Amino acid sequence: MGEEPLVRWDWIGRNLPVLRELLVDNAVMALVPVLAGLLLALPLGLAGVRWRRLYQPTVGVMNVVYSLPSLAVFIVLIPITGLATRLTVMVPLTFYAMAVLVPAVVDGLAAVPDHVRQSAVAMGFTPLRRLLQVELPIAVPVVLAGLRVATVSSVSLVSVGALVGRGGLGYLFIDGWQRQFPTPIIVGIVLIVLLAGIADLLLVGAQRLLTPWAGSRTRGRA
Repeated sequence: MGEEPLVRWDWIGRNLPVLRELLVDNAVMALVPVLAGLLLALPLGLAGVRWRRLYQPTVGVMNVVYSLPSLAVFIVLIPITGLATRLTVMVPLTFYAMAVLVPAVVDGLAAVPDHVRQSAVAMGFTPLRRLLQVELPIAVPVVLAGLRVATVSSVSLVSVGALVGRGGLGYLFIDGWQRQFPTPIIVGIVLIVLLAGIADLLLVGAQRLLTPWAGSRTRGRA
């Protein structure tokens, strides 16, 4: 008998429904925390810009959270959120996303030139209208840069949840390791990389839609 091939294509063909289910599960558990983290980071970042004394303590707490080992946090949450549930994985990932996004929101809003704010005030913009129509659009490139980092990290970190019974594509790593069968491991790696790459490309596309003037400025310089 010949040696076992590195990739068994027949195994992939037989398990396409399972792979599709794991891919969707991985995407949901990765992207929902990023969106939740963004919704929470926006008011925290705005508060950090308005009241600078709040910024350093907030970032300090976020850095401590980000430094916590994900597996340890998953295990601590099991008595609260249950074993092998999406919440056990998504709650820590939400805080990890916030740790990246809060500084990105602050840096993006802080990059808005003062004369632009003053011009908006002179035109009669209310604080909310100035935020939505002036400050946030200018901050979009910096915020989306942080969002891209948070998204790619989240897609990858979901797989660690397989050690507590819910890790999306991470299940393939455990399955392949336990059976000393490399095909699931390779397929899991490829699918995670593809998922992260597609999510990143979508965010790049969103940035181009939200900041059309950036592309025009680049073409003008060329």
